[in-house]
Amino acid sequence: MSGNSSLTLDALDLSALLCSRVCHDVISPIGAIVNGLEVLEDDDDPSMREFALELIRKSARTASARIQFARIAFGAAGSAGASIDLADAEKVSKAMFADEKTQIAWSAPQALFPKNKVKLLLNLVVIASSAIPRGGLIDVAVTGGGDAPRFVLRAKGSHARIPPHVEGLIAGTPEGGTVDAHGILPFYAGLVARAAAMDVRFTIEGDEVTVTATPTEAAVGLPGAPAPSIEDERPSDSAPPDTQLA
Repeated sequence: MSGNSSLTLDALDLSALLCSRVCHDVISPIGAIVNGLEVLEDDDDPSMREFALELIRKSARTASARIQFARIAFGAAGSAGASIDLADAEKVSKAMFADEKTQIAWSAPQALFPKNKVKLLLNLVVIASSAIPRGGLIDVAVTGGGDAPRFVLRAKGSHARIPPHVEGLIAGTPEGGTVDAHGILPFYAGLVARAAAMDVRFTIEGDEVTVTATPTEAAVGLPGAPAPSIEDERPSDSAPPDTQLA
């Protein structure tokens, strides 16, 4: 494949890689739950049992948060073309990182946005977190309306860097012409960005990486602009209760 050719994944390969990504995110807390249950079965020491119960509680919260996040970021999250409340995106983003070394600051209007744009925003949150491997702060700012929004994510922390290969993956031109489970998230984010008519750019200054997503030129009314997406006209898809995963 030439450096300028976009990679096209078979639908089965894409779904398999996304499933691998989700499984990778939840296997650790689920394994911790199993370990806690084994302690409860085998140990009668009160302090050990309390430790096991706390481990189970914490791990269950983590697993639930990651599944709820994945439901919107990767899943259907309702009928095709539905819109999603930005408040729900904020909720799942903050829950995703609640027990992590990375903090989320969120500034966005209270509004329904087309689903693909919200999916892009959530995927960019995860990509921004990988820009600060030692933790820090991700400041998420959403401006504009759902038809032509602007996303600016500033990831600030020690040893900040633009994640390796992420720009090529988002552009659909991964190094070597292939993508694996480690690179599927930015590759998928690029697919969603193109579906949502958004351009994604990265800059770095000191210990801060800035990720900016803006409407493509066609999406802001230049000659040849496409007709408005039908997803803007579909009903809202609010987030489910915490116990509902699908």
